[in-house]
Order: sequence, then C-alpha cells, then structure tokens
Amino acid sequence: MVNDIIADSLTRLRNASMRRLEVTNLYYAKIVVSILDVCKAKGFVKDYNVNDKDGKQSISVQLAYDERGYPLINEIKRISKPGRRVYKGRNELKKFKNGYGTIVVSTSKGVIANEDAYKQNVGGEALCSIW
Repeated sequence: MVNDIIADSLTRLRNASMRRLEVTNLYYAKIVVSILDVCKAKGFVKDYNVNDKDGKQSISVQLAYDERGYPLINEIKRISKPGRRVYKGRNELKKFKNGYGTIVVSTSKGVIANEDAYKQNVGGEALCSIW
C-alpha cells in the first residue's frame, strides 16, 4: 500500500531516468495524470498511456532523452508532502531555475505549471519541482 502516490510516482520517474530506461510504469491516480500532462507539455516525458489490466489501472510513461542520450529530468522533487503542505502565492511562482525548471502547482484552475499560474494570477499548493 502506497501512502503518498505522488512521491512514489516521482521516485519511479527519477529511478528510471537515472537508469536510462525507455519506459516505466506508475500507479494510476488522476493527480499523477495531471502532473504527467504538465511534464509532457514541458518536454520532460515523451508520452504516457493509461493501461487497464484485470480491472487495475496503471500508467506507462515513455521518458525523454536528448540527442546524446542524457535524461531531460535532472532532478525531480516532491515539495508539498502529506505531513507538511506547502502553498505558494502568485509572486512566488514567477520563475524556477531561471526558467529551465518547472514547479507543478495545484490551483483552483487545475494542476498547471508555475508560469501558467503566474499568468493566470493564481497561487496554490506546490506539488513538485522538475528541472
């Protein structure tokens, strides 16, 4: 039983990226799919598919690499945890790692990247950071 499905998914992505695997499998949750949408839009993952096997859903993620074979995910961290929630206002979400990284934020307008949250003038719970 996984208590924090977001942390488990990020750890699986981090480990697969370090081992330079093409595909990794994650447990299914709507929030994980939303985070993967942001990762796909920013180019950190190529694609993902939701698989249904024997009534249990899982997510198959294709990781992205550059032309030299290096992973595009250098670091992926959980910011807000079940024991300590972290909320950020609009002004705290302007840039991360000089624009090279992304903070995934859960807002009232959905799970979006920090630049989009800044443009839409909303803050929210900072789920994870990727660069």
